[in-house]
Amino acid sequence: MTSGLPGLLLAGLGPAIVSGEYPAGTVLRTEELERSYRVSRTVAREALRVLESMRLVSSRRRVGITVRPRAEWNLYDPMVIRWRLACDDRVHQLRSLTELRSASEPVAAALAARRATPEQAGHLTVLAVRLRSSTHDLHEFLVHDIAFHRLVLAASGNEMFAQLGDVVGEVLTARTHLHLMPERPHPEAVRLHAAVAEAIAAGDPDRAETAMRAIVTEVMSELP
Repeated sequence: MTSGLPGLLLAGLGPAIVSGEYPAGTVLRTEELERSYRVSRTVAREALRVLESMRLVSSRRRVGITVRPRAEWNLYDPMVIRWRLACDDRVHQLRSLTELRSASEPVAAALAARRATPEQAGHLTVLAVRLRSSTHDLHEFLVHDIAFHRLVLAASGNEMFAQLGDVVGEVLTARTHLHLMPERPHPEAVRLHAAVAEAIAAGDPDRAETAMRAIVTEVMSELP
């Protein structure tokens, strides 16, 4: 992600696009952005290049920079996810992402039980222990929770699942920031994470998949 002034422009322009303030078909003129955000042409162009890489906008000769329809956005980009989770439609976005987790993480856990290296299985066990010992500190619990789910996806041995790690990290973080998690994690959720780690270490794909499915089902039930 671009930093400095281009980053500040992105922080204003990106959310404005995903929230619909700039609907599909809107032409973004560099000169207007320079005036509105008080930035140089170089800064505006750099920010627009980043948005173009996310497929939020497209550049066409004689037309300019145009906001693309939502169906064409890179909806898996972590920053796009973060911006969408910050707008009024956040609950719908969170539900959509949780459904994605429901479809992918149980399968990834089953694959991890077949393919995880001893080092990966051992680290999952360590993370499960850390989750149990950090239930008093929601921030610390979140750090370990994100690491746990990232590792399960990576240990699946499927590069497509592995690249969902950033997506899951944004979802877990959003649940905390939107106060959709209890003040203290449920003991059952902690137990299920331990069950996933144990099943993967034991090479039991059915048990790993069942435990992970129970985790994401519980998350889905907590959504408004």
